[in-house]
Amino acid sequence: MEPLEQTTDDWLDSAPRWMLAVGPLVILGAVVLVLFATSPFGDAAAMTEASTTEVLWTITVISVFVGVVPVAIGMLWFPFIRGLDPRWLHAVLALSAGVLAFVAVEMTDEAIGYAVDAPDPLLAGGLAIVAGLVTFGVVGAASRWSHRQLRDSSNQGLGVAYLVAIGLGLHSVGEGIAIAGAFAIGEVGLVMLLVVGFLIHNVTEGPTVVAAVARDSRTPSLFHFAALGLIAGGPLVLGGWLGIVAYSPLLAATLLAVGVGAIVQVVVEVVGLIKLDAPRVLTRLNAAGFVVGVGVMFLLEEVILDIYFGI
Repeated sequence: MEPLEQTTDDWLDSAPRWMLAVGPLVILGAVVLVLFATSPFGDAAAMTEASTTEVLWTITVISVFVGVVPVAIGMLWFPFIRGLDPRWLHAVLALSAGVLAFVAVEMTDEAIGYAVDAPDPLLAGGLAIVAGLVTFGVVGAASRWSHRQLRDSSNQGLGVAYLVAIGLGLHSVGEGIAIAGAFAIGEVGLVMLLVVGFLIHNVTEGPTVVAAVARDSRTPSLFHFAALGLIAGGPLVLGGWLGIVAYSPLLAATLLAVGVGAIVQVVVEVVGLIKLDAPRVLTRLNAAGFVVGVGVMFLLEEVILDIYFGI
């Protein structure tokens, strides 16, 4: 196994930089073209008369395609990110912090909306606030424990990468609820728009996850990459199931608040990663990276999804 891993690393190190940068975009384009050409998820309108088991299976397939696949595509940028100069690697980490900050604000807005729609908005809002604060504290405590365990390790970024994946995974729950809602009422066109929109959107989560491990001296095993992708994108399946069989505004608001608490703590962790080997965190390049992260998410979420796709 070790010679094979070394051969793979050698090949990636010798591959042209442009290939490492453009390759994931080519794969994403091919996936989107296949989606439009084949419409592989069947007839959503016909599913209104299908059994619960059939509906859940179809939602599971859609959710894996929209959640896990794009995150995996985004993670293919790891070899390119790993080869960056430390200054630029810090900028990528700052960019990931910008992505996470935008996601936290978006989830807060969605949580408020669900809480308002709950039968008892005051109860839902209070529960969401408590859930967010408790999650922030629990994730912080887990992170400190992890750092103590890895104090002498050269792979401290791996623990942060898992925290990033957990935070993004909780965000994916809301996407699953949205897709399931459109599917449940037989809106075929809206389902396809949501699938394509979230697929493109979720590709940005891949680099956000792997940026933390790019600074580690030892490349994680494929098991860790697979686990990170499943944790970040897999919960979209849970959101799809909840949207079909157990939807409630109270539950949705609470889950989103948990995600906000986790993501805010993860942003703190990403900043801590930069501090490990940088004289200061706030540089022009890092600030630009953070702004670009927020800007990319704003473009995808508020411009493309809201205006072009009408989502």
